[in-house]
Amino acid sequence: MDLDSLRVYVQVAELASFTRAAERLGLTRARVSAIVQQLEAGLGTRLLQRTTRTVRVTPDGEAFLERAQTLLADAEDLQSLFSRQPGSLRGRIRADVPLQLGARVVLPNLPAFLADHPLLEVDLGSTDRRVDLVHDGFDCVLRVGVLQESGLVARPVGQMVQANLASPAYVAKHGHPRSLDDLRQGHRLVRYSSRLAGWPALWEYEEEGEPRSFEMPAVITVNNTLAYEAACRAGLGLIQAPVLGHREALARGELVEVLPEWRAPPLPITLLYAHRRQVPRRLQVFMDWLAGLVGQALAEDDAARRR
Repeated sequence: MDLDSLRVYVQVAELASFTRAAERLGLTRARVSAIVQQLEAGLGTRLLQRTTRTVRVTPDGEAFLERAQTLLADAEDLQSLFSRQPGSLRGRIRADVPLQLGARVVLPNLPAFLADHPLLEVDLGSTDRRVDLVHDGFDCVLRVGVLQESGLVARPVGQMVQANLASPAYVAKHGHPRSLDDLRQGHRLVRYSSRLAGWPALWEYEEEGEPRSFEMPAVITVNNTLAYEAACRAGLGLIQAPVLGHREALARGELVEVLPEWRAPPLPITLLYAHRRQVPRRLQVFMDWLAGLVGQALAEDDAARRR
């Protein structure tokens, strides 16, 4: 048994796929399968239950997986025990962040982080789709919105204040709403749905600290935040979106805020990662940087809003 064999097994178990593990590791599927078979033969037990369509971890495989993950993390920390300077971290990190935060906050600051850690490599997914951290093989994900129970470790990062936005063309055509009653008289929303599902478009707001909502008409449904903003700019409807990322457009008059007293509740931002007894140091450093970066952006946005 060696660490490379353990890494192969952990990838197959976490991704539930020999093919995807082979792609991730840069090996052939046959080689990955052979390594796992040799590992099982050496241990004298079956770690994975294979069928033509699925790969599932056996009870023995589950117990072995937890110990293998811990051992690999310990080995990584041991390797850098006497070289704690920033540039000593090495390896690959796979993370996923929301589209707007990735483009406007994370990616512009990533060169400075990688300059401090030149031996690290980052695979950065940037999408509005809610990826499955374990199944899709991510080390951590940054998620916006209310969380569902997931069994993952959740690290709160902050909250994004939302605003009700319209384009000048929309206001010129439909008028500037002054009350919730105005919204019910000829106004419409851009509907956001990651799956383009046809559920109702809702105007969300808070009243006496409690979330409220009511249905409004919509002529277009989009499934990502870039299209959401573009539809608003085109005058297709009102949107309710985080102020962060739209402040410059507001300052330039490309978008206007309406009904600031009836904003949607703030959106929580959470950093999620798999529950392990010991997180690899490279991942811990990256998550600390990511949480601090987004937290600082939120604080600066809040300060600008208060001014």
